Amino acid sequence: MTIIMSASASQALAGALARKLEVPLAGVDYDRFPDGELFVSLNDPEIVRDERVILVGSTASSDAHIELLLLQDAVREAGAGSVVTVIPYMGYGRQDKAFEEGQPVSARAVARAISTGTDDVVVVNPHEDAVCDFFEPRATPVDAAGVLAGALPADLTDPVFLSPDSGAIELAETVSKAYGDGETDYFEKVRHSGTDVEITPSDVDVAGRDVVVTDDIIATGGTMSEAVSVLHERDVGRVFVTCVHPLLARSAHSRLVRAGVEAIYGTDTLERPVSRVSVAPALADVLGTEQ
Repeated sequence: MTIIMSASASQALAGALARKLEVPLAGVDYDRFPDGELFVSLNDPEIVRDERVILVGSTASSDAHIELLLLQDAVREAGAGSVVTVIPYMGYGRQDKAFEEGQPVSARAVARAISTGTDDVVVVNPHEDAVCDFFEPRATPVDAAGVLAGALPADLTDPVFLSPDSGAIELAETVSKAYGDGETDYFEKVRHSGTDVEITPSDVDVAGRDVVVTDDIIATGGTMSEAVSVLHERDVGRVFVTCVHPLLARSAHSRLVRAGVEAIYGTDTLERPVSRVSVAPALADVLGTEQ
């Protein structure tokens, strides 16, 4: 039997995945000791004995990383037959190389730690698929971008799907294909200095057309808000923003609204107010074959 368990940051997604796979969602208590250290406790340890346990936990903070490691250890201690760790959003995953001499490869460091407590790993839309090579055994990347189409209005006018750069055009193509209509293009970035980046749409005419800007993650929203402002200078219709991972740190949401974004749609890899669609179906396609 397969059993789903959730870290505290991914409870809605874990529930959706359990419903999709039609398997039990086991209870977990999350707490802190008086000194601030994290604590997890399985409600019914016996239920996992000799079973396949799928742990679902995004790691958007250092605490979330530690909590996931504790949860892995708890199910191992309870006698789980096998452990599959699903990372809907992988924190530290964008640091896939040392930017300067003497710096760590952060994605590798956290991947090594997670690998010690699991038999398999699944990562939703890692910043680069190569990050999965840091896990032992190698993690499986899952592309959930297609589910974003389900959040979009059905009445988009002659839509254009734009990716943040030419290297991410496949993201825009995936969402456009899932929506069933639309042209795809990308933004061109010209970096004049470390902080001065000029952003323009590549070739497509956006005048009077609805535009969907797609990205894997929105962090501060700075670059994307600049891109949206350029679109409005070109008499665009409505502008929608979609992303797999709606991190939306600090004032990102209001920054995008001020730039003229009609709506922001994300998935539940990070459970935010804009999380309008679930990646559970995409995960179920990968995980459901081994029940």
